[in-house]
Amino acid sequence: MMMPAWARSGTPGLAGPMTTVSGPHIDLTIGHAMIGIGGRTGHGVTVNGTMPGPIIRLKEGQDVRLRVKNTLLEDSSIHWHGLILPFNMDGVPGISFPGIKGGETFDYEFKVQPQAGTYWYHSHSNMQEAMGMFGGLIVDPVEPDPIGYDREHLIILSDWSFTHPHKIWRNLKVMGDYYKNQKQTAAGLLKGKDQPLKDRVMWGQMLMDPADISDVTAATYTYLINGQTSGDNPWALWAAHASGDNWTALFKVGERVRLRIVNGSVMTNFNIRIPGLALTVVAADGLPVQPVETDEFQIAVAETYDVIVQPHEHQAYGIIAEAVDRSGLCRATLAPQLGMVAAVPPRRERPLLTMKDMGMGAMDHAAMGHDMSDEEMAAMDHGSMKMRDPSVAPQVKLGPGVASLSPIAQDRIGDRPTGLEKEDHRVLTYAELKSLLPNADTREPSRTIDVHLTANMERYMWSFDGEKFSDKTEPLAFRHNERVRVNLINHTMMPHPIHLHGHFFEVVNGNPGHHPRKNVVNVLPGGKVSFDLTADALGDWAFHCHMLLHMHSGMFRVVTVRHEEGRA
Repeated sequence: MMMPAWARSGTPGLAGPMTTVSGPHIDLTIGHAMIGIGGRTGHGVTVNGTMPGPIIRLKEGQDVRLRVKNTLLEDSSIHWHGLILPFNMDGVPGISFPGIKGGETFDYEFKVQPQAGTYWYHSHSNMQEAMGMFGGLIVDPVEPDPIGYDREHLIILSDWSFTHPHKIWRNLKVMGDYYKNQKQTAAGLLKGKDQPLKDRVMWGQMLMDPADISDVTAATYTYLINGQTSGDNPWALWAAHASGDNWTALFKVGERVRLRIVNGSVMTNFNIRIPGLALTVVAADGLPVQPVETDEFQIAVAETYDVIVQPHEHQAYGIIAEAVDRSGLCRATLAPQLGMVAAVPPRRERPLLTMKDMGMGAMDHAAMGHDMSDEEMAAMDHGSMKMRDPSVAPQVKLGPGVASLSPIAQDRIGDRPTGLEKEDHRVLTYAELKSLLPNADTREPSRTIDVHLTANMERYMWSFDGEKFSDKTEPLAFRHNERVRVNLINHTMMPHPIHLHGHFFEVVNGNPGHHPRKNVVNVLPGGKVSFDLTADALGDWAFHCHMLLHMHSGMFRVVTVRHEEGRA
């Protein structure tokens, strides 16, 4: 059997534990590695031979040079997620720069801006991010940190599959529900775990499945914390035991421990909790927020949250990251000494979507009280997860195979995230986030742009305004320093974490003057999220869903910021 090209080019061996690199000059190497997950190994693409890659520590005001050598036989890149820098250093091939050819080296050079906090980096080439090419990045402050703590730990969540990401994508193109392993069953109906029969018939008539929370699940993914696994299924438990996986964050009783949590996943939103401890959220997407105490929060793909915990008992606590669809979970240990192991809790009952998640809050079953009328059924587009509304269609361009859009987008900024609606403890919502410092730009937006999040699941097509990026869409254009209100309107039954490169924006959440500044916002199914953007970064910037397979399938645009007149 012929050896694959990547193996012929040299394999550095089994990827080891991540390290920390710092200083104004940092050398990074992109290359192949064998990734060890729970006693099995698979081919990965890594930075400096580890998955996750090394933790990079920079300092505000520092002039840095990150020299990146690409040893692959294909192009690569690194995007510095959340960092404010010149657009030609942003690391998006075809938009920011040409990319890094195989065997070549590229120097990223920029001044670190005053944005102390928790960030991360990842490839923007050929789905290499899904193969292990990502890592954490911390910017340390020059002035005293407004977040007080005694000890810190960086936690990177990820989802790993031994199936190549391109094959996963091809499987989904053939069958959109290829990885759905939690569909409703007759047994579930009899046990009362699934929808009542009337609801099931109604959803079945619409060719929709309320268990359709995530399109790639634990059917192929193993969930990891800092590259290590531990879960609640027998294989994961055995694998964790066999490989000694028990990533541990140490503490001393009474300390304020800062957990810098990064969701570096390909496709998985996680729900985070530490049974027995309250979580005080102190930063979102790197920037400080006014402390808010909660018991659980959802971290969407590419978001970062910093939380403070203060253990008062000499015991092991489980840091639990459960997939939003509850098809699997992973656990790390927070403990006063090494060798202690926190319990792995059983997965909770998997959630079901409601009519509200289809943008039909006004037609929710509770309000209807019976099956849909013939008129309501006729309004449904059975194959595309969207409502027909002729009054909306003329306002947007619709690509081939994409139907008309939902009639009503609900502002769901105060809603609990998908899957956490019924928990009997505190759950963080976006409405609770307030920036620590007052918003710098208090101007009213001069115009408003609507961006529709659209899909055709039968063909696994994802898009903005019904147009895939491959359709050569026009950029979203802004005048330099103009103030714009952007409405993200989700016409699909899945949440979408939308990321804008090169900028922070203020999420409009009912806290004027202290709207949280973020660079990723998760738009709930059937919902709308608005943000105010000051377009202060000249250049061309990527704007996309951060679920990698959605982006790869077309949910991507270019935002261009110019001195001349802008247009949407």
